[in-house]
Amino acid sequence: MTASTQSADHSEIIRLAAEHDLEVDPESLQITDLGLDFRVAIVRVDGGERWVLRIPRRPDVLERAATEGRLLSMIGPKLTVAVPDWQVHSPRLIAYPLLPGEPALTLAADLSPQWHVDMASPTYSASLGEFIAQLHSIDTEQARTTGIDHHEPAETRAQWAQDIDRVADAFDVAPALLERWRAWVAEDSYWPDFSVLTHGEIYPAHTLVDGERVTAVLDWTTAAVGDPARDLQFQHSVSPPEAFEVLLDHYVRGGGRVWPRLGEHCTEMFAASPLGYGLYALETGDPDHREAAEAQLNPPRS
Repeated sequence: MTASTQSADHSEIIRLAAEHDLEVDPESLQITDLGLDFRVAIVRVDGGERWVLRIPRRPDVLERAATEGRLLSMIGPKLTVAVPDWQVHSPRLIAYPLLPGEPALTLAADLSPQWHVDMASPTYSASLGEFIAQLHSIDTEQARTTGIDHHEPAETRAQWAQDIDRVADAFDVAPALLERWRAWVAEDSYWPDFSVLTHGEIYPAHTLVDGERVTAVLDWTTAAVGDPARDLQFQHSVSPPEAFEVLLDHYVRGGGRVWPRLGEHCTEMFAASPLGYGLYALETGDPDHREAAEAQLNPPRS
């Protein structure tokens, strides 16, 4: 982006905020273009408070955003960590006061990950386990009233099987991956026999921290009632075993339920992550996303 187009882009965001009664300090504007569904800007508004501006990239994200807003209103009072408090919600803009803490993971200009919390930290693991236990304890019937997706255990497995078939029909998928994914879906012992309210994408970039303790959780677009491993798989895959044990200890003490093959189930679910990108590429029709998905679904043999 050239300096002139960047200036015009900033001016458009400032005008958009003003149309929603937010007077922005132009010098404070920081934009990230990394989100798949929203552009995000951090600004300082009249009075000095910092706000988050979320600008939808496509019309199809708006229906999901409305559901997300209803869910946030319902769960906010039930959690000890902060979640976004949408004070502006229109077809063109979502805005809310900046949450406390700093991201545990960011991306540098070259898209390399910048870790701000050690994944071996027992403090981070404990506070994350406590939060996930609180979330998974929220009544699923109440959560359903917000309009989020709801899947019983058998439906969850059936959806995975359908997603595998859909991606396999649309992409050249490595046979070893297809065999692994289908074996995982078919094996009863991997799977829990209950569903909970899940965030769906709990990983360090969506957690804010003060020091090493989780203070807030962002981006609830993928929230659904379903498999609890959705919220455990990333930490299981990137943290040392002893750190994950700390997380599970606090999760169970907070009321979370586990089953014998939870760890293996998390491993297999994480290994199936390329499916999600393949589905996203099909949904958007974007050729760049399709090319990136193809690279994940059929990686070169080492």
